[in-house]
Amino acid sequence: MTPLFETERLIIRTWIPESDAEQAFEIYNDPEVTYFLGNGARVPTLELQRQRLIENIERSRRRNNGTGSWAIVDKQTTTIVGTILLKELPEKDSLLTHDYEVGWHLRRTSWGKGYATEAGQGMLKYGFSILNLPVIYAVVKPENHASIRVTQRLNMKPMGRTKNYYGIELLLFQLHAPERIEGEHGEEGSRRRQGGQGGE
Repeated sequence: MTPLFETERLIIRTWIPESDAEQAFEIYNDPEVTYFLGNGARVPTLELQRQRLIENIERSRRRNNGTGSWAIVDKQTTTIVGTILLKELPEKDSLLTHDYEVGWHLRRTSWGKGYATEAGQGMLKYGFSILNLPVIYAVVKPENHASIRVTQRLNMKPMGRTKNYYGIELLLFQLHAPERIEGEHGEEGSRRRQGGQGGE
């Protein structure tokens, strides 16, 4: 399995449903992990978890645009510590927008170790340098203080509250591609200054 990319401590790779389902089930069957992800995120059975991984891989193949969700693997222990994702944000009716979000879900025993920040930095670099995205967003529930801190460590700019995605009110954060920050001028700079999605 070729990794999508590696960081100092982590391997970011495609999920392998048959061998990864058990570890994914441990993550997504934990109510503390899924607390901020909504009721639909919790998986009641191992078989359903395996099927969900298969569906996620198939969805990424159909979109064929480099987006998806990947396993975060600790190099030292080979344990799957969570999920990192980069995908199009959905509107309230689940229709996909042209805005891309970075997100992370970590198993409880991996909280507080900087894994979300490290994987997030790698995913932002992938989104900007490989997918050539001009801007990447993050959306966080207002009470999810740990994820808000991750967005701060990723140098993402807070854009206020928005109801544009997922049908609920969320805090919106954004980060522009590094080369697009320099010398904002003309039409492209004007579009960027408008922030893409209102949320303020």
